[in-house]
Amino acid sequence: MYVVCITVHVAPGRANDFIEATLKNASGTRKEPGNVRFDVLRAIDDENRFFLYEVYKTPADFTAHQQTKHYLNWRETVQDWMAEKRQGVKHRSIFPTDDEW
Repeated sequence: MYVVCITVHVAPGRANDFIEATLKNASGTRKEPGNVRFDVLRAIDDENRFFLYEVYKTPADFTAHQQTKHYLNWRETVQDWMAEKRQGVKHRSIFPTDDEW
């Protein structure tokens, strides 16, 4: 599987807005045929820090996701709420194996 982990730090006062926008994006993403998982996590010690854990069947599925209306709307909506640039790291899943997802 192709896994994308994104660390997000939003500006103070924007966390609830970010959650609302991100849940809309996550809902649309979960309906994509190439998406396996989309988790939205919030740091326990900083309410303005989030972690997005996204799993796709292939890199092409992630690329297709980046062209969807819900993703493009999300990106435009949240861009001015960032306290710092989002950090994304791409991974290949080792365990569970692809056939175990």
